[in-house]
Amino acid sequence: MFQGSIVALVTPFKNGEVDERKLCELVEWHIAEGTDAILPCGTTGESPTLSYEEHNRVIELVVKQARGRVPVIGGTGTNSTAETLLLSEHAKEVGCDALLLIVPYYNKPTQEGMYQHFKTIIDRVGLPVVVYNIPGRTSVNLEPQTFVRLVKDSDKVVGIKEASGSIEQVSQIYSLLKEAGLENRVSILSGDDSMTYPMMCLGGKGVISVLANILPNKMHMFTHFVLDKKYDEGMRIHYELYPLMKAMFIETNPIPLKTAMGMMGLCSDELRLPLTPMSPENREKLKKILIKYGLIK
Repeated sequence: MFQGSIVALVTPFKNGEVDERKLCELVEWHIAEGTDAILPCGTTGESPTLSYEEHNRVIELVVKQARGRVPVIGGTGTNSTAETLLLSEHAKEVGCDALLLIVPYYNKPTQEGMYQHFKTIIDRVGLPVVVYNIPGRTSVNLEPQTFVRLVKDSDKVVGIKEASGSIEQVSQIYSLLKEAGLENRVSILSGDDSMTYPMMCLGGKGVISVLANILPNKMHMFTHFVLDKKYDEGMRIHYELYPLMKAMFIETNPIPLKTAMGMMGLCSDELRLPLTPMSPENREKLKKILIKYGLIK
């Protein structure tokens, strides 16, 4: 079962190319800081602007650098079942421990279409799968009943990254899993740092985190307090980090995160179009917050 703080890893760029050396350094840093699992090529990793060759290379490098010390979950989902199969099969070949598969975006599939999409990947590839539900980006919502149907039909479905923003939906998912006796086989993972605490109090097991890119140890500590039922300690860290969690979304993710990492010297703040550098006003706001938290001077 995946739990704790799973970093949605950035893809560092240098002069328009993937900075492979820096990518490997980030993997080492996350392992040293206690990150529970690493997820390359998600939204935060700017997967929509990676070529297939780059996408495959990033996942391969992360797996090689991790060397089995932490699980690697490859972000291989697209809005095409055939293309998702190609990326997923490669991830399996290079040794990924699991796949993150986003609900197909733009196509606006029905619930049956979503079910068949995921079931096809699961049956063909055979790796554990974390389903990623984020209606704000995909324009469709994976209903709790559809997700639980997938879980019942395959023991390869091991989690859901739930980013609908709905506590009601989290409660529905957990209730249906519990009713089926499956609540201990599947991890509900927050897809939004600021929703992690309430989701974990309702049965969630952790977060696929943006903020872990700059505060890996703190996010690990935070999630494990809640896993250990130390709710007061977890709440304290939630409110301590809440302004910083929100600051990571003052512009489209990962623009603020990459900007912060550049300021902190963790990697270049280089982005790929259509993402653009932060506005001067928001950059100044972000800088003040990072200074307040002691992350930069």
